[in-house]
Amino acid sequence: MEQQAAADLDDLTAFLSRLTGLLLRSSGEGTHLIGSEVAGCARAFGGGASLLLVPEAAVLTVTAADGHGRTVTVHGFPEVFRLDQVAALKPLLAEVRAGGLRLAEADRRLAAIERAPAPYPWWLKFLGIVLFSLGFAPLMQPTWYEIAATAVLGALAAALAVAADRVPRLARILPLVVATLVSVVGIEVFADDPARGGPVLLMLPALFYFVPGDYLSAATAELAAGLITTGAIRLVYSVFLLVQLYLGVLLGVLVTGTPTRALFDVAADSDLPRWALFLAWIVFTVGTLFAFAVPVRFFLPLLVLVYVTVGVQSAFTKLIGETGGTFVAAVVLAAAATLIARGPHRPPRLILILPGFFTLTVGSLGMRGLTTLAGGYLIEGFADLLKLVTIVTAIAVGLLVGGVLAQGRGGDGAEAAR
Repeated sequence: MEQQAAADLDDLTAFLSRLTGLLLRSSGEGTHLIGSEVAGCARAFGGGASLLLVPEAAVLTVTAADGHGRTVTVHGFPEVFRLDQVAALKPLLAEVRAGGLRLAEADRRLAAIERAPAPYPWWLKFLGIVLFSLGFAPLMQPTWYEIAATAVLGALAAALAVAADRVPRLARILPLVVATLVSVVGIEVFADDPARGGPVLLMLPALFYFVPGDYLSAATAELAAGLITTGAIRLVYSVFLLVQLYLGVLLGVLVTGTPTRALFDVAADSDLPRWALFLAWIVFTVGTLFAFAVPVRFFLPLLVLVYVTVGVQSAFTKLIGETGGTFVAAVVLAAAATLIARGPHRPPRLILILPGFFTLTVGSLGMRGLTTLAGGYLIEGFADLLKLVTIVTAIAVGLLVGGVLAQGRGGDGAEAAR
C-alpha cells in the first residue's frame, strides 16, 4: 500500500471518527471488519488506529507518526436499512487504502455519503416491504389465501415502518406495535377457518421484515469468531426484538378475546402452481432492493444468489436433512458472494449475502416456537426453538466456512471476513 504523508492528527481523528460511526450504523450483520477498515485507512494517511468495540459504540484511539494520540468515543446504532451507503463506501475505502486520495478529499466524500438522502422515496420503501413479505409468503404456506392475507397485513406493517422513519418515538417500539396490529387484524379478518392455516403462519410473512434472524446469525458468527462482547450483546438484543414481536402477537390475542390455544401451527394444503413459487423469489428480491435501499444495478447478482441458495438448500435437504442442507447452502452462498465481491467496484459482500440469507428463514422459527408455547403446545414449541438454535448455528458457521474457503490473499481476505 502506498502511504501518504502523515496527516494532521486532528483532521485524521475527525475523518476516522466519521468513518467509524458510519461503519457502526451499517453493522447490523456484524462488526467483523470495522477495526481492520479503520486501521487500514489510518495507515494510508501515515497514522495508526485501534478500536475497542461494542455493537453500538467504539472507543477510537488515533496515533500520529510522532507518537501523539487522540482518543474519542463514537456512537452508532447497528442497522441494515441503508445499504446504499455500504455500496458507496466500498470504492471510497479502496481508494483511501491505495493511497489515491488526500485526507480532505476523502473526508469530503465520506461526508457526502453520510448526508446522502435515501435513494428511494417513501412509497418505494413501502412497496418494497410489501413485496418482501409477499415473496416470503409461499415459504410459510404455498396458498393463494396466504398471499392475499400477506398483501393486506404486509401493507399495514409497511405503513408503520415508513411512519417510524419520521416519528422517532414510534421507531423505539416499532416491533411491538407492528406485531400487535398485524395480530389483531390477522385474527379478526383472516384466521377464521383452520383449513386456511394457523394464525401465526398467516401473520409471519408480514412480520418477516422485523424478525431479527440476521442479527441472530450475526451474533452467532461473532461468537464463533471470538468477538465475545459484540456477539453476546447482539444476541441479547436479537432475543429482545424477538420477544417484542412475540408479546405483540399475544397482545393481539388478548385484545380480540381469542384463546391462546388458537395459536396452532398447522399449514393449509398447497394450491399454488410451481410457476408462482418460482416467481415469488423475483418478487422477494425486488422487495429487498427497495426495502433495504440497495442500488438497482445489483438486482441480477442478488437474484442469482437467491436462486442458488434456494436450489442448494432444497437439494441437500433431501440428501442430508434440513440442518445439513441449510449449512451447505450457507457455505455456497458465502463462498459465491466472496468471489463476486472481489474488486472495489463490485457489490459489497454484505449486500450480496443478505437476500440469500433471508431465504434460510432463521428468525421465523423463533417466533413460531414462542407463539406455539404460548398456545400450550409445549412439545411443538420447544421443538421449534431447538431447531432455531441448530439452524442459526448452521447458518453462522456455514457463512464463516464459505468465506474462508473463497478467501484470497491480501485484500481479499479482509473482504471475505465480512
